[in-house]
Amino acid sequence: MLRRLLYTEERVRALFARMRSELHEMAARHASEQYRLRQELDEVRAQFDELRSIASARSRAETELDELRRLREIGRARAAQRDPMQLLQ
Repeated sequence: MLRRLLYTEERVRALFARMRSELHEMAARHASEQYRLRQELDEVRAQFDELRSIASARSRAETELDELRRLREIGRARAAQRDPMQLLQ
């Protein structure tokens, strides 16, 4: 009984060549997608850094404002005239 070849050498080589070509196409697509995602990630990180610096500046400004208000109240208290008729505590 003779065995019939299902695939010839040329057919197998063509099949492997097509598979290799598809793998190269997929690798190129993945590389371009990875590059695009890396750019997007870099952009998001830059926006996050900017937001963090803005939030930090705001926090420092609020702290400075609180300190200025405290000093203003101290200045008002020192500048206030005391009623000499009122008892000291």
